[in-house]
Formats: sequence, structure tokens, C-alpha cells
Amino acid sequence: MASNEQPSTTELDAVIIGAGIAGLWTLDTLTKAGHRAVLIEKNAIAQGQTIWSQGILHSGLKYTLSGTLTGAAKAVRDLPERWASAMRGDDGPDLTRVRLRADHCLLWRTDTIASRLGMIGAKAGLKTKPIALDDHERPAVLRDCPGTVARLDEMVLCPRSLAEAFAHVSSGRILRSEHNPVFTLEPDGSVRTVTIDAEGRTLTLAPKTLVLTAGNGAAELREQLGLASTAMQVRPLRMTLVRGPLPLLNGHCVDGNKTRVTITSDTLGDGKSVWQIGGEVAEKGHSLTEAASIAHTRSELLACIPGLDLTGCEWSSYLAPRAEGRTPSGKRPEQPTVIREHNVITAWPSKLVAAPQTADLILQELGNPPSSEIFVPIETWPSPDVARLPWEHGHAWVADEQIAG
Repeated sequence: MASNEQPSTTELDAVIIGAGIAGLWTLDTLTKAGHRAVLIEKNAIAQGQTIWSQGILHSGLKYTLSGTLTGAAKAVRDLPERWASAMRGDDGPDLTRVRLRADHCLLWRTDTIASRLGMIGAKAGLKTKPIALDDHERPAVLRDCPGTVARLDEMVLCPRSLAEAFAHVSSGRILRSEHNPVFTLEPDGSVRTVTIDAEGRTLTLAPKTLVLTAGNGAAELREQLGLASTAMQVRPLRMTLVRGPLPLLNGHCVDGNKTRVTITSDTLGDGKSVWQIGGEVAEKGHSLTEAASIAHTRSELLACIPGLDLTGCEWSSYLAPRAEGRTPSGKRPEQPTVIREHNVITAWPSKLVAAPQTADLILQELGNPPSSEIFVPIETWPSPDVARLPWEHGHAWVADEQIAG
């Protein structure tokens, strides 16, 4: 879109579009480096990939199951400590308000040969290595699992509390726009102005750099800016939810070089909890109908956790397409993708844990702040709400006996 109007503008060093974890961490990083920056969000803070995520701060385990230390494992193995530092309040964004679901994950296997080999591979080159539990240390839900059950110090956080923490520390810098921004462009394609609207008002910003951290939404924004759509790829996933009288459980069941199921959980009250199930079942689930995907996930869950009691449980699912930088093979990039075209930077972290690394790369592109002028937060402009967790939406739930029947 383009406009010939010339309203009064607010000059900034950077305007970031997309309040997922990459945009939120980048806003904090640029602000602390002295850049005058704001973040624009059309929907809700953390809406999309961040709120859909399971909240695991991966240490690289799932990328070592083949027995080798891959590039992806090397890229993330130091990042959980940066998150821990922020959650302690020592360095980085102040994430002391973030609620941990668990300070560790569990790791177990099935009785297949491939699963046994996967457990061996999980020990390769990791900074955070699995620690075998004695039988009496196992949670009751995993008491009948064959072989080793191990503890892996991968923290699991609540994505909604993460979004709330960033909304607090970045008050007045996260701005709501009811529609996609309107851009005016220079003849060479550089962005001159960004105009947003909310509650019948408009605000025009003149950034030296425009940063797109909008996940799936980056495709439409790049089209508006005349940039190639081939920079991005989307991996479709279908996550499964099961709620009921279930114990809290966070961890991975490995099978060969894959995580057969990855489970994270949260409390619902009244003695009930919800399990969020990803891993290989999520990758397969997108190609199935919702009913078939839930049935397949249920079958896999029972295979991975012998004796699991699903009495009184209900099932649902949601699509969670994951946007990331394109690779020649179509596989997940091993590192965050950050590309610059004119004065536009587009970034995809590909994993929640990689947000600090993504922000560092964006800061490198911007360099030192061009001026010492202090930016005053725009407290009078509306802020977006924080996104709700997947199970807080109006999903249809199906009783377990209907699936089992």
C-alpha cells in the first residue's frame, strides 16, 4: 500500500512488526542498546507460534538423537542459560515474572531397538546431559516404561506468562494496530513511513530500519513491501490437547532419531490438568483429519506410556504452522534466519529458545544508535492484549470413550 499524505511523523531508529518472542526480545535488546524502537502488533502479544509453543527451552537434545552433535544442537546448547539469567533478573530482559511449568523435562523410551539407540544418541555432545533416575525417583505415570527414565534440565515455561512479562517491561513501546500497517516507500524500495490505526486514530512512524518478526504474517507484509515470497517456508503441524484427571508431566519419549511424543502440561484446577502433545505426532497430524490425528496421537501416547489411564479425559487439537527461513532442502534451518533488503530486516528464529540469538543478529545489522536522542514511550496509544493459551479458546472437545470406541 502507498499513500501521498504527509502527516506529522515520529522518527525512530527501528519499527518492529510482530509481537511474538522474536519481536519482544528484539525490542528489549534494541531499547537497551539505545535505539529508539517500538513494536507493532495487529492481533495479540504472543499470538501465533509463541503461544502455540510448548514452552520448552530446548538444550539440543532432539538434534542429537542420531548420535552426532548437529549444527542445530550446537546453535542452541548455550541459549537456555541466557533465558535462565533473564528469569533470575541477572541479564537481558527482566523475566522474573515468568511462570515455570517445570525446571526439567523427563526422557524415556519404548522397547523398540530404534528407541534404545535414540536414548544412546541423546547423550552425544550436549551441555545439558540426561541423568538417569533410580526406580524410586520415577514419576508414577512412567513406572511401567522400559529401560531408563532420565531427567533433562530443560526448563518449561508458560508462554502466556512470558508474554505478560514482556508487556510489563516494554509498556508504551508495544503498539496495537487494527489493520496491517500502511507503508510509504522510497523509489529504491526502502521504507519511508509506517502508519498504523487504532480506535479511530492514526499514527505515522518514520523508522530508519523496519524489522519484520511476524512469523506466518511476514509473507503478507513482504508482499506489501514488494519483497520476494521465496524467503520463507512453512512447516505445518497439528498439536493435540488432552485434558482431565492427569498427572503433570513434561518430557520426551524418543524413538530412533525422533521424539515420538513430546508432552508438556499445565494445571486447570479441580484436580485436572491439560497435556499439550507434539513431537512426531504433530508432524504427521497435519496431513490427517482432526479426528484421525487425535486417534493416532492417542494410540501413540498409550504405546509410549504403558498403563496410562485416560478415564474421564477429553481431546482436542489445533493447527500450528511454523514459519521459518527457507532452506534448499525444506528442512528446519539450523540457525535463526535474518535477512536484510534495503532498510527492511526479516527474521525467523524457528525455535522459542533462539529468540536471544535472533535479537543479537538484528542488533548487529543496526549497529550503534545513530543519535543520542531519548525516545519517550507512547503511553497514550492502545496496547494489544496478551494472547490466550490454546486450550482457553473455544475448541471442540471429544470424550476419550468416543475415540477409544
